[in-house]
Amino acid sequence: MDGLEALIPLVAIVFTFGIPGILIFWGIYTGHREKMRLIEKGLPPDEVKAYFSKGNNKPKNPYSSLKWGILLTFVGAGIFLANLFESLYDIQEGVMMGIIVCSAGLGLLIFYLIMSSKSKNTLSESEGA
Repeated sequence: MDGLEALIPLVAIVFTFGIPGILIFWGIYTGHREKMRLIEKGLPPDEVKAYFSKGNNKPKNPYSSLKWGILLTFVGAGIFLANLFESLYDIQEGVMMGIIVCSAGLGLLIFYLIMSSKSKNTLSESEGA
């Protein structure tokens, strides 16, 4: 058993540095391959550079912070409630996970309701103008 225990640090080091290295390499490789395919299709290299420039990306959603804030708040509340119910009622671990996932879903539903009402308001304002 000592031989297998000696492999644990080696495996941990390989996974810690190897997997991120592979992911970085794969991202660079696929980006390069995509650029080469665009050039093969007939786009000049200047247009390919403009296509991949950071300024041409679609604009960021101004409400993404609201979404993540609501989601993380409800996940935190779900964790709090799951721990509270566990200490008070001695519930199972699966029920705790269900409470956390349901609270996350509730947070996303609330975000959807906020955004749908906001889009209705902006749509009615644009029709009235």
